Amino acid sequence: MVGLVKEANKSGARLSKACEVAGINVRTYERWIKEEKIKEDGRKGALRPEPKNKLSKEEYQSVLNIVNRSEFADLPPSQIVPALVDRGIYIASESTFYRILRNEKMQHHRGNTKAPKKIKIPTTHVANGPNQVWTWDITWLNTYTRGIYFKLYMIIDIFSRKIVAWEVWWEENGELASELVERAILSEKIKGKPLVLHSDNGAPMKSYTLKTKLEALGVLSSYSRPRVSNDNPFSEAQFKTLKYRPNYPQDGFKTIEQARE
Repeated sequence: MVGLVKEANKSGARLSKACEVAGINVRTYERWIKEEKIKEDGRKGALRPEPKNKLSKEEYQSVLNIVNRSEFADLPPSQIVPALVDRGIYIASESTFYRILRNEKMQHHRGNTKAPKKIKIPTTHVANGPNQVWTWDITWLNTYTRGIYFKLYMIIDIFSRKIVAWEVWWEENGELASELVERAILSEKIKGKPLVLHSDNGAPMKSYTLKTKLEALGVLSSYSRPRVSNDNPFSEAQFKTLKYRPNYPQDGFKTIEQARE
């Protein structure tokens, strides 16, 4: 290309026009002949001679065969190459092993163990109006008898912080929870409308009875992330407000009727 441009220039053509016909920029041509000799083509798409020490197809395949052996399947090239050298075998360097593994997409995970899976971040539910997202939880109410507690079920609308339903029972289970949720939906007159019910990962919250009831009512279940204590702050804050009121009976309730009152 340089020879053709020079020939055209000597024949009377302007250098810029000759370069334009050749498909290159004048600056590129000047850079090629800057040191009075034609430089090697440095463009990304340039054709270059293969290096003399390039692995043959047989050597390339032998590297793949070695790294797929059961004894080397879970080892990095930094351990495979020295182990082969100890046996008097040398095929390629560690960097070549790494390059071949990257080319074959085998560097990230090798071995018999399952590849790690990315854990999906739980969906964040946002309420911009009433009766869109509810949260519920259960807290224990102390009694006069040590070791015996009443269970307070409470459902809150996170948009208005309205307590849409609550009840005090002797025990906690999915049947009672499903009864309370159904009562809350009927009292709010939102049966059939989209609703998200958020809770922690307690046994009543994940009971099959409650799940079946929520599916029948068209309610979407949402749960806190494991070992995350602040994923249900609305219910927890309301429980603390309840138990730290000045008129809350610190000695406990005598009867379940008194607790409900």
